[in-house]
Amino acid sequence: MKANVLQKFSLFTDHWSPKIIAELNGQQIKLAKVQGDFVWHDHADEDELFLVYKGTLLLDFRDRETVVLHPGELYVVPRGVQHRPRTKDDEEVWLMLMEPAATKHTGEVKTEMTVEACERL
Repeated sequence: MKANVLQKFSLFTDHWSPKIIAELNGQQIKLAKVQGDFVWHDHADEDELFLVYKGTLLLDFRDRETVVLHPGELYVVPRGVQHRPRTKDDEEVWLMLMEPAATKHTGEVKTEMTVEACERL
């Protein structure tokens, strides 16, 4: 399966609502545009990979220093680690996420930002 990632980013404008663009071996590859602060959450049983395409993403943690990611950089948040993605100065950030298909958007936390089922592009 061939996919043009930048073309896929052009298909949506909403924030904090990941879109599935591919699956492999039980993992989903998702794209998201984010802006502002997300909610504190964790994923008890799954690691989560963040890869920045555009902008600067900050990953806050309760038990360690904030990680700053620039375009082309990635970070894997280990399972069970409380984290909060956010952007600075209202900048829009484009992300690729890789995680098991069973991963809940905001873990066990439910807020108005929680997406129950991700759209497929």
